[in-house]
Amino acid sequence: MIKILVCEDDKDLNRFVTSSLRNMGYDITSCFDGEEGLEATERVRFDMILTDIMMPKMDGFELAKEIRSFDKDVPIIFMTAKDDKPSKMFGYSIGIDDYVTKPFDMDVLLLKINAVLRRARVETQKEIRIGNFVMNTEERTAVADGEEISLTVREFDILFKLLSYPKKTFTRSALMEEFWDFDSSATSRTVDVYMAKIREKTSVCDGFEILTVHGLGYKAVLK
Repeated sequence: MIKILVCEDDKDLNRFVTSSLRNMGYDITSCFDGEEGLEATERVRFDMILTDIMMPKMDGFELAKEIRSFDKDVPIIFMTAKDDKPSKMFGYSIGIDDYVTKPFDMDVLLLKINAVLRRARVETQKEIRIGNFVMNTEERTAVADGEEISLTVREFDILFKLLSYPKKTFTRSALMEEFWDFDSSATSRTVDVYMAKIREKTSVCDGFEILTVHGLGYKAVLK
C-alpha cells in the first residue's frame, strides 16, 4: 500500500484530505506542523509527502529542505495558497515535485498525486521503453532500433519529462521554469526550437510523437 504523509495545520483541510485519500486506498499519516512531519519521516519511509508551506514550528520550505538532506527521491507536493513566482522558484530549487494551489479540487490533487507517483516509479526504474525506443536515465542514453540518438543534456531531460507524463500538456512557460531556470535569454521561441530538434532526432521512433498544443505548449502521445 502506498504510504503518504499529509502535513497541514488547517485541521478541517487536513481531515478532508486525509479521509479522501484513505477512501482511495492510500495509507495516510497525518500531522499538523513541520516538526511533527519531520519526525514522522524519521520513523516511516513514505512514498509521497503532501505539505502546506505556512505552518507553525517549521514551515514547508524548511521541512522539504530537511527531507531532501537525507532522501533525494521521495516525491513532495506543496498544498499552498502561496502561488507567487518567487515561492514556486524557491520550492523547485530545494527539490519539490509539484504544487497544488488552495483552494483546490480534490480531483486535481489526485491527478497530481498519480502523475508524480508515476514519474517517481519511472525514475526509480531508470528506464523508459516505448515501441522501438529505449531511454536510460542512469546511462543517459537514448536508443531507437539499436542505434543511439545523440541528445544534448537539455534535450534528454525535456524528452524524459514529456514521456514520463504521456498526454499531459506542458506549457512553454512551465518548461522554461524547469529547464532554463528563468534564464533571461530564454523565450518561448527557444522552447519551440528545442522541440523541433527533439522531433527531428526522434522521428525514427515508432511508439510516440510530440504534439503541439496550440496556444499552450507540448505533449507526448503514445501511438
